[in-house]
Amino acid sequence: MSTCFIADLHLSAEEPETVERFIRFLNEEAGEHKTLYILGDLFELWLGDTLPSSGSEPVLEALRTVTDGGTDIYVQHGNRDFLLGSGFEKQSGCKLIADPYLIGLDGRRILLTHGDQLCTGDLSYQKYRKLIRNPLVRWTLLHLPSTVRVAIGDKLRRRSNYDKGNKTSAIMDVTEDKVRETMREWNTRLLIHGHTHRPALHNFELDGKSAERMVLGDWESADNTIIYRDGSFRQLTL
Repeated sequence: MSTCFIADLHLSAEEPETVERFIRFLNEEAGEHKTLYILGDLFELWLGDTLPSSGSEPVLEALRTVTDGGTDIYVQHGNRDFLLGSGFEKQSGCKLIADPYLIGLDGRRILLTHGDQLCTGDLSYQKYRKLIRNPLVRWTLLHLPSTVRVAIGDKLRRRSNYDKGNKTSAIMDVTEDKVRETMREWNTRLLIHGHTHRPALHNFELDGKSAERMVLGDWESADNTIIYRDGSFRQLTL
């Protein structure tokens, strides 16, 4: 059976058509795959399992139907939904995985990551990421009153939208040095990630050997899905 990779769905009640498309994918296609990997930002915003994203209930139910049917679904935290926790796992049947995460397919070592860690040219974001992912800060966020968490979530979204409009394209993309460093660290020649919303297949040389970086598009763009079947990868639009 096949393995499927997607990322950056940014599901929210404000985008009902996107939610409907994803649920349709889960109902009609996801069950055909042995494994589904969601590489971050499944939700536009997740403020903790006790304060789930608005309109998330149908998505969680559809995910549970797929996992109950025998498809394994693994989810990485993104920069928008890094507060997904055990409550999400229990309700959806999905399993949260580390970032980066190494898998093996037919003897190939494949590294999966959301991708924001690779954007080291964006110094202000990396400082913010280091702070917000601190276990103590995360614990504090999860224990704040819901009204405070909602206000913080609104501020984070405004910041993200501001960054998109005001930071250069180069700053918002991955840096090649970080890509190479990460791939060397994990001893891999194939990296799959999302986050940048710039779907592409990058072939390059790493320490004298061929290497590949496959970038997933967001759910609204072309090339938003990668499928591995019968020994080869195929990037397509769903």
